Amino acid sequence: MRYREHRDADLRRARAAVAEWRAANPAGTREQLVHDLGAQFHRDYAVVLCGVLFAVDRDRQVTGQAGAGR
Repeated sequence: MRYREHRDADLRRARAAVAEWRAANPAGTREQLVHDLGAQFHRDYAVVLCGVLFAVDRDRQVTGQAGAGR
């Protein structure tokens, strides 16, 4: 998939799907994510899904750490 073919709607859909998948699979791996969600996206989108998973996990860790001190 070339960058010019990328649409913001695809990224928003990926973010929502990955966040939902992570909530249901807190210990899931990148490979499991791509297996479970990959068919819903362009075949070259696996790297994007993994990147979104990284961002989702990072945000969850930051949120969890911020709330721990309260």
